[in-house]
Amino acid sequence: MTALNVTISDIVFQARLETDKAPKTCAAFLRQMPFSGKIVHVRWSGEAVWIPLGDLDFGVGYENHTSFPAPGQILLYPGGISETEILLAYGGVHFASKMGQLAGNHFITLTSNLERLAEIGKRTLWEGAQPIRFDKA
Repeated sequence: MTALNVTISDIVFQARLETDKAPKTCAAFLRQMPFSGKIVHVRWSGEAVWIPLGDLDFGVGYENHTSFPAPGQILLYPGGISETEILLAYGGVHFASKMGQLAGNHFITLTSNLERLAEIGKRTLWEGAQPIRFDKA
């Protein structure tokens, strides 16, 4: 198991890579570490934030994919119907785009500060884009 720190704005979450369930996605993401971006609030999916990544190609297909992540689960959508993105659920989610339902690879699970996820969602919704950074713990 590889431990990570996921920092969103001023809040640090501990996390684990789901290497047993999504080994190719985890390996591809580790090659990009440390990984930084900005999260924005989703438009169609419900209670989640996402990092739009355009045509960035991680070189992976579907593995351990879902359209209904639980709060604290992070998905990588490898692109195809919509642009590549990373999605973090903070509440109820039905992962979708303007093209319809999507499924992403569940490859990271937050393991601490889960009670602060809703705060991140509300902050992103009302204050706009927030910085995010993924580092090895």
